Amino acid sequence: MILINQLVKEGVIDKTKASALEFERKREGKTEEEIILERDIISKDKLMKIKSKMSKSPTKKDIPEEISPKVLKLVPENSALKYQMIPLSEKGNVVEIGMVNPQDPEAKEALRFIARQGKFNFKIFLLSPNDFKELSKQYRTLERQTEEALEEIKKETEVSVPTPDKLRTEESISEEAPIIKMTSVIIKHAVEGRASDIHIEPTEDKLKVRYRLDGSLYTSLFLPSKLKSAITARIKILSKMKIDETRIPQDGRFKMTINQKEIDFRVSSFPVINGEKIVIRVLDPTEGMKSYKDLGLTDKNMKLVEKATRNPYGLILVTGPTGSGKSTTLYSFLRLLNNDQSNVVTIEDPVEYSVKGVNQSQVKPEIGYTFANGLRNMLRQDPDTIMVGEIRDEETASLAIHASLTGHLVLSTLHTNNAIGVIPRLIDMKVRPFLIPSSLTIAIAQRLIRSLCPECRKKIKPGPKVKEYILERVEELPSQTKKELNISEDFDIYEPEGCESCNFKGYTGRIGVFEVLEMTDELTDILLEKEISKTKIVKEAKAQEMITMEQDGILKVLEGLTTVEEVVRIAKGR
Repeated sequence: MILINQLVKEGVIDKTKASALEFERKREGKTEEEIILERDIISKDKLMKIKSKMSKSPTKKDIPEEISPKVLKLVPENSALKYQMIPLSEKGNVVEIGMVNPQDPEAKEALRFIARQGKFNFKIFLLSPNDFKELSKQYRTLERQTEEALEEIKKETEVSVPTPDKLRTEESISEEAPIIKMTSVIIKHAVEGRASDIHIEPTEDKLKVRYRLDGSLYTSLFLPSKLKSAITARIKILSKMKIDETRIPQDGRFKMTINQKEIDFRVSSFPVINGEKIVIRVLDPTEGMKSYKDLGLTDKNMKLVEKATRNPYGLILVTGPTGSGKSTTLYSFLRLLNNDQSNVVTIEDPVEYSVKGVNQSQVKPEIGYTFANGLRNMLRQDPDTIMVGEIRDEETASLAIHASLTGHLVLSTLHTNNAIGVIPRLIDMKVRPFLIPSSLTIAIAQRLIRSLCPECRKKIKPGPKVKEYILERVEELPSQTKKELNISEDFDIYEPEGCESCNFKGYTGRIGVFEVLEMTDELTDILLEKEISKTKIVKEAKAQEMITMEQDGILKVLEGLTTVEEVVRIAKGR
């Protein structure tokens, strides 16, 4: 309470207010500075003056936008992040150090130790937390870390040249510090950049590294061709794959703690003409813990999903192409259904996220352990909720239907273009039509669209063609949704601009667009007819005021979450 007490001494707040602030700070797990600025007690400039006076450290007016690599190396990244201090510049033998908490005795002791090791003197300047956050990003540039690792590899090669009587194996090379560091740089950059996949591709003369970000691949790095075997071997060792087997594809996985967060990585190797291509899927556990709102489910769609997941039995099917976010949606449902009173069991291929308290099983087709026989055995495990990764064949479809009919809540995925397509797809898989109404609760179709960066999105008036397109889709909305929207003729939308927060792309992350078809009495009647008409199913979907994925996308455009271009891309099936 050092800073809050100082505000009392300065007469800015009284003791009652100080106690309230301290209580809120502890409850929300924030720093004194954060809570003071958030509650608008005083301005940032005035707070910095008070901190400067308390710590007897001056503030720095001309904070450098870029710190030279030579200066940055004077304080190791781990120490900088732990003690919130960073070297700003070097003048002779004096290094100017920016600190967020100059009065912190541990931070000052750490700085004295680093200065003795580096044989330099220092002068401390006070930094705001935001300034430190921005400056510390310079430690993590991919180019800088790559250069350092390559330099170490070069030195290592110079001192240990292989000779005929002492040839180094790929495994021994892959275990050397520079190769470990280079591999870690590639993986860490993916996690910090929120990439979903890493592609490591051998070309004729280079090793190319690409990252998939918000659905698109970006080339980020080219490494010398001579490193491809060592880096590939390092990843295969981490993934417990056979490093001497290069002729056939392999699969593996590993865990790594990055920035105090444990991340799962799923690895696939694939033989190509220049070696082996490696693709690493980044499985951040927080992705599988999204709320309905974070997924993109809102209003009517959210109510239908909440109602379906509260049922003790029934079948919930999520449909869409590969990469449309189906697994993330299912894991979010699992997280909400998982509790001490329920036995939740899954059978997956592969297990993407590890969920504490859920019994997760991985199929192994090579030994005959398929979705179908896994599901059959799962029913002997006294489950309440069952998740089947995907319904791929007639046997699995039949078992899933019967599991839902015998008092279990079953979650699974299917490949169809939309929610209406679920019913004919089940019939194609030899599910008897009269069983569908008693088992299927809802069918959810989804796609992923890029979200506008909230920091830099730009408000604009739509052009004539865009305006016409939006108003046409709004006119087609269900009457209740249109009434709640209450859009005027003169409305705004947003477009991407680009800033540091989004890497100047204008977008950050992705959000789902959904359509949800509910099993109703009217739909049941259609399915019990001798000839099932798809036209009647479409008519019933409109009658129950189902919002299509395109319409859901337009609603998100009007909320300022995405752009018309993203919705058009999804509407055209791209």
